[in-house]
Amino acid sequence: MPQATFYFDLGSPFAYLAAERLGEVMPEPVHWQPVSLGALFKLTGRSSWALGDSERRHAGMAEVQRRALLYGLGPIRWPDPWPTNYLFAMRSCTFAFQVGRGREFTVQALRHAFQHGHDLGVPEHVLEVAGEVGLDLAAVEEAGRDPQVKLALRAATDAAHELGVFGVPTLAIDGELFWGDDRLEDAAAMA
Repeated sequence: MPQATFYFDLGSPFAYLAAERLGEVMPEPVHWQPVSLGALFKLTGRSSWALGDSERRHAGMAEVQRRALLYGLGPIRWPDPWPTNYLFAMRSCTFAFQVGRGREFTVQALRHAFQHGHDLGVPEHVLEVAGEVGLDLAAVEEAGRDPQVKLALRAATDAAHELGVFGVPTLAIDGELFWGDDRLEDAAAMA
C-alpha cells in the first residue's frame, strides 16, 4: 500500500477543508504531519494569498466559503485577525502528535478557527482546544517553549520542503505531491 502523508498548518482554511474530508476520501493509513506554513513561505520566497491585495484576499476567502458549502461543512467564520502568528498553535499540535492526540487536536483546532472564528494566535484558544481533547494544559504550555518540540516542527517543515512541499494542504503519495483540498480525490486515486 502506498505511503500517504497529509501536510498541514492550522492557519490554513484550505487545510481545514481537507482535514474535514480526508477520512471520507483517503484510505488509511494516512500520516498527518504538521508543518509551519510561514517557514515554508520563507524557504520558497512566497507569501500567503491572504496577505496580498484586498481583491485577491477577498477572492480567496470567497472560494473557501464556496467550497465549505459545497462540501456540506456550513459557513466559514473567519477569525479576526486572520491570518496571524500560529507558532504556539503549531508547536502545541506537534506535541499533540508526540503524545498520540494529534489528529483529534488538529481537527478540533481547525474547527475552532474556521467554524467558530477563534484566533489560534491566542494561546488561551489553543489551550481550550487542548483541554477539549484531553491534553494536560501545563504540558502543552511547556511544549510551546520546549526546544525539542521546536526542533521537531522545524525538522518536519524542512523535510517537507526538501520533498517539494511549498504550501498546504499537500498530500504526498509515494513521493507524488497533490497540493490543495481540491486534489484529495486525485490523491486517493493513487492510494
